[in-house]
Order: sequence, then structure tokens, then C-alpha cells
Amino acid sequence: MEHPALSLKAEIESGKKIDPFLGIFDAFSATIASKHSPNLFLSGFSMAACYYGLPDIGYIAWSDMVNLAWRIRMILPEHRLLVDIDDGYMDTETACHVTQQLEVMGCAMIMLEDQARPRRCGHFENKVLMPLEGYLEKLERVLSTRKNMLVLARTDASGNEIFRRIEAMSKTDADVLMVDGITALATLRDIRKVTKKPILFNHISGGKSPKVPLSTLHEMGVNLSLYSTPALFAAQRAINESLTTIMTKDGELPDEGIGVMQCTALLQANMNRYARSSE
Repeated sequence: MEHPALSLKAEIESGKKIDPFLGIFDAFSATIASKHSPNLFLSGFSMAACYYGLPDIGYIAWSDMVNLAWRIRMILPEHRLLVDIDDGYMDTETACHVTQQLEVMGCAMIMLEDQARPRRCGHFENKVLMPLEGYLEKLERVLSTRKNMLVLARTDASGNEIFRRIEAMSKTDADVLMVDGITALATLRDIRKVTKKPILFNHISGGKSPKVPLSTLHEMGVNLSLYSTPALFAAQRAINESLTTIMTKDGELPDEGIGVMQCTALLQANMNRYARSSE
């Protein structure tokens, strides 16, 4: 099977509209999201929530993220997975080791950010950045480690620092650039003026960035979009509503909604796909 990164790279270079990366938090949410887009995003925010039940403040173990990515790749081998590896888990050698593992399992792209520890969600205040030189050194090492897998260089800068960092990242072999937590589309237009690299825009409910249709982003020269947390937030709402209904109706299960047969059919499709890919 062709490495998923190669088809993604070809689509980016073609300039055509690309289906967004949909944020997922585990193999089950990935299964559902896979029906809507060939591109999936393993979000650090969502992974921290589902795996630890805690906020995304920088303690994710790299082995946990790699193991989760592997489980998703096993059941959805034809989908393209973008994996959030934060700052590479602090150490440059660890960042390169994680890159090698995700490359071998067929992940299409990784996201490497320039936040320093303690890190936080890109749409929160008081983020601390790594010195630019230190981030670029780590980025260059990661780029030299990968073979086919694409690398998304992300900055969490604000103000004029955005443009200094984007210009510096543009001089590397990073495949895609991203500024997280931008507050105005005017900033996005200005970013497009200072780099010829492909740009990714992050949509997140309740975050800093404005709501904007994909068609508008494409007209502005944005090449890729991702929706970081729709599955996680939908699960929070749906689980709460379902359990509230049960508890307020004397424990009686509702007649409508998903049942054991529908859920099993969804999972059986994963088993069949896995069996075919193993032949």
C-alpha cells in the first residue's frame, strides 16, 4: 500500500480543495469520523480527555499517543492520520523517535508546535513559546528523520511574532504551516502574504478563532483545515443527554437512537477491513 503521506502531498500540490481533518479521540470516534472524511486528526486535547480524563496541559506520555495512533491505523489503514505530538515531548531525541514510529505505521502527517512547558491548549491565554532557534533546531532534526511523512510546523505566537516565526519556518522543509489561536481573518491574510508554504487553519468550538466556511478559507489561499474537537464535544453532550434521559425516566431505555445491533455492525466493518488488510 502506498504511504498515506504521498497521496496527501499530491493533493496539496495539486491546489484542489481537500477534505478537512476531523478531530477524533479514540478508535471508536475515528471509526465514526472515517465515514465523513478520509482525513483524521488525533488531537492532544481530545486524547488527554479520553485517555486520562484531564485537561491538555503537557503531560501526555509519548508512548500513549503512539499506541493510540497505532490502534487507529490498524482499523483504518486507508485513511490519512495527522497526529499531534505537542513539542515532541520536550526532548529532541524523543521527538525523532516518535517521528520514526509514526512514519513506520503509516501516519500521513505530524504536528510539531513551538510551545514551551508548561503547555496548554492553543486557544487559551498565557502560552509560553520556546526560543525560536531552539524550536527550529528540533524541527530540522524531525524533518531529517522522516522519509515520506509530512510535517506540520505550528506556532502559537501572537502579534508581530507570528510573522517572524512563519518566515523562519518557511525556510525549512516543513510541508505545512499553522498559526493556532488567531483571532481575526485579517491575520490569516497577512500570513499568506509572507509565505508560499501550504497553510492549515484550525477550527475549534469556543476558541479564539472566528467561524469561517471552508469555501472562504480556500479563496484566501488556505490549503488545509482541521476541526480539532467536534467528536469529543459531541460525545460530552450526547452522553450527558442520554444518561440524563435514563435517570429522569425511571431507568427506562429510550426506543430511539443507536442500539446494540447498529453499534456491532459499525465495529464489524472494522474487523472485516482489518482482515482484508492482513491478507
